[in-house]
Amino acid sequence: MNKKISGSCLCGKVSSTVEGPFKKFYQCYCDRCQKKTGSAFASLMFTTPDKIEWHSGKDLIKRFDLPEAIRFSNAFCTDCGSQVPYISGDGAFLIVPAGYISGDPDIRPSANIFWDERPCWFDEGKSADTFKSYPE
Repeated sequence: MNKKISGSCLCGKVSSTVEGPFKKFYQCYCDRCQKKTGSAFASLMFTTPDKIEWHSGKDLIKRFDLPEAIRFSNAFCTDCGSQVPYISGDGAFLIVPAGYISGDPDIRPSANIFWDERPCWFDEGKSADTFKSYPE
């Protein structure tokens, strides 16, 4: 299915439409993704580089490429810092942070990659109490 799904950064200044279907959806636990997200993992969807149409804010995107990395980059809005889509360093994929899109991408994570690099607190966090919003 060639569903189009819109996405934006937190402040809304960077926006685009990505055409599906996505080819892969990984949750990456590598130490680089932990650094770029400030969390345990990055949720990343992959498709071909030609599947994005930018609507606004492309000039607000800053990109950091780790020299030794084939696919890892950190692309983000310079106003709010949110991660935004980028073309992999080898040009093979458009990589879309899952939190960037609005709505259902019609794909679910198929793999947890770099699992052995997950943070020491991750497994215990899965059994922590849950709340609908901030706990009282």
